[in-house]
Amino acid sequence: MGILVVGSIALDTVTTPSGHAEEILGGSATYFIIAASYFT
Repeated sequence: MGILVVGSIALDTVTTPSGHAEEILGGSATYFIIAASYFT
């Protein structure tokens, strides 16, 4: 069975009170792929 994913993949910079990260993988397609991996 195949799945078509339509979304974005991007490099994000995130700053929170507990830390800072540059060029981490983000975007809606990234999170969908991670969630879908639990069902395969």
